[in-house]
Amino acid sequence: MRIAFFDTKDYDKPGFLKAGEKYGMEFRFFETKLTEDTAALAAGCDAVCVFVNDTVNAAVLERLYALGVKLVALRCAGYNNVDVQAAFGKIHVVRVPAYSPYAVAEHAMALLLTSVRRIHKAYNRVRDFNFSLNGLTGFDLHGKTVGVVGTGKIGRVFIDICRGFGMRVLAYDKFPNPDAGLDYVELDTLFRESDVISFHCPLTEETYHLVNGESIRKLKKGVILLNTSRGALIDAAALVTGIKERIISAACLDVYEEESDVFFRDFSGHIVDDDTLARLISLPNVILTSHQAFLTNEALENIAETTVKNIRAFFETGVPENELCYRCGRIEECRRDRSGKCF
Repeated sequence: MRIAFFDTKDYDKPGFLKAGEKYGMEFRFFETKLTEDTAALAAGCDAVCVFVNDTVNAAVLERLYALGVKLVALRCAGYNNVDVQAAFGKIHVVRVPAYSPYAVAEHAMALLLTSVRRIHKAYNRVRDFNFSLNGLTGFDLHGKTVGVVGTGKIGRVFIDICRGFGMRVLAYDKFPNPDAGLDYVELDTLFRESDVISFHCPLTEETYHLVNGESIRKLKKGVILLNTSRGALIDAAALVTGIKERIISAACLDVYEEESDVFFRDFSGHIVDDDTLARLISLPNVILTSHQAFLTNEALENIAETTVKNIRAFFETGVPENELCYRCGRIEECRRDRSGKCF
């Protein structure tokens, strides 16, 4: 089996090379992202392996299909960059639904603690031998209310961490789990009562710009926003306005809605044209990391292992467990009744 591997980074190769050698797969690594222009690189390959910022729209899928590619293997959980309707009947798509919920949830808490206790500012100050404590006053997380939007695996791990800090937890999910023992509330209630809000939901038409100019007016004054899920859950321009108007006291972001042309690359010697991103980075109460929440040794191993298993299952057994549903997008509901490929 030959697999074209797009948007390759150095940390991707070891796990996939090891798994590929073990199972007789040949990975062809390309640094470029998958687009309509680069799809031709997959010529002669049985599958393509893509990440969050690769473009897998109808035009790309049509080109891959014409090249004889049979499978798109996502090495991530999110699939908002894939046109699943256009794929139906032509190319199958599999994903990695869970690689390390602990990695993402722990990173979210790390961002929160860094912001609340001003650790980033203290670090920079001490490196200049400035040991003053002025401006470094934080607050206790104990007793505060955290709202968690999305109670899948990552959301529930984050909730466990917050409970360990003695925080009160409010939860919102379009499909609440009645057995989770969580205090589910309406989204407006969560916005109104939460001191901290953390987003752990997928990006869909319904969740696009969940935080926008209108919903920001519903937030508790002084709230801290965390987003380690998908950038477009938050309207970045509206976020800047909310911070300027002192409604939002801090934002901790590992994702950004226009990140695809910026993240995972070194622009330290260049001028970035994105004025909204530049404004966010310049704000003293914004912490931004470059989509690294997933980046742990354990997660990388799990991603490689699951991706390779998905590819093997598709080509060898015909029962790809983690195949996406093309008709409705609700994976879990459809997979219960499926014992083979989607089409």
